Amino acid sequence: MEKTIEIKGINPVEIFGVNNLYLKKLTLYYPTLKIVARGNKLKVLGDEETVDLFEKKFEQITDYFHRFNTISENIIEQLLIEEADSKNSEDGTEILVHGNGGVKIKAKTINQRKLVQAVNENDMVFAVGPAGTGKTYTAVALAVRALKNKEVKRIILTRPAVEAGENLGFLPGDLKEKLDPYLMPLYDALRDMIPPEKLADMLEYGIIEIAPLAFMRGRTLDKAFVILDEAQNATVMQMKMFLTRMGQTANFIITGDMSQVDLPKKQRSGLSYALDALNGIEGIGIVRLNQHDVIRHPLVKRIIDAFEVAEEKDKAEREEKKGINTPPNDLTI
Repeated sequence: MEKTIEIKGINPVEIFGVNNLYLKKLTLYYPTLKIVARGNKLKVLGDEETVDLFEKKFEQITDYFHRFNTISENIIEQLLIEEADSKNSEDGTEILVHGNGGVKIKAKTINQRKLVQAVNENDMVFAVGPAGTGKTYTAVALAVRALKNKEVKRIILTRPAVEAGENLGFLPGDLKEKLDPYLMPLYDALRDMIPPEKLADMLEYGIIEIAPLAFMRGRTLDKAFVILDEAQNATVMQMKMFLTRMGQTANFIITGDMSQVDLPKKQRSGLSYALDALNGIEGIGIVRLNQHDVIRHPLVKRIIDAFEVAEEKDKAEREEKKGINTPPNDLTI
């Protein structure tokens, strides 16, 4: 069967990619088809069923572009993977956990899938990337899955309370009430995955524990799935302390965003230090997410891109000023 698909209202380069990069990605998923791009038309040759499947998928891609005015190799890959998910067997292997209301919680991007694979293959995994890439959410889903499958007896979620600093004393309530606002993202993820009454019981009986990083000192965390969130705000000593809490049968995930370090300027982030020191060690996985993994509002990705451009511009300007203020070595009078 031969079919011609016409692209309307979009510059073909936007959909096909520079040097047909995106189109080549499509052809990898449909190896039995012959796909030829000519101007704003796409000629597809192959068996009728596969051609029809391709046309529907291509419509999804163009609809995405019309909706968000952007497309990328990563997004195309995600849309193609969604098709593969729908064809999976009913054993639920791609589903991390069923959330409240029966919602199927899955890894939605390529790097989130790499995170799941890394956790399956390693006892300790670092997940690093910008805001909105699903690091914490995916990590919590993996922890809940492990608890439901009885692979662990408890979940421990922790964060450095760096933002609080000396202002904790000015917040109302007891210590838990003072710290809870800084741990809210962890509560939010858990509420999506565990019914409220059951979650309250789990928190009360210590099956799920949410605590600031300082509370981990001196403990051995065993038979537990442990997540250190916002790890970029841990000091080097705190990071070493946390990583050495690992018991014989524990899983650790450390998540962080190196662009959001709140430590004093002269103090190195423990996450940065650990990534350098532990790179290549057997049993430790490192997954790096990027702006293509952002699954919040489409504006979030654009904001991240804009900030990166602005930061690079500021850096270049500072370097230029530094060069102007430095007297040349061959200055003569």
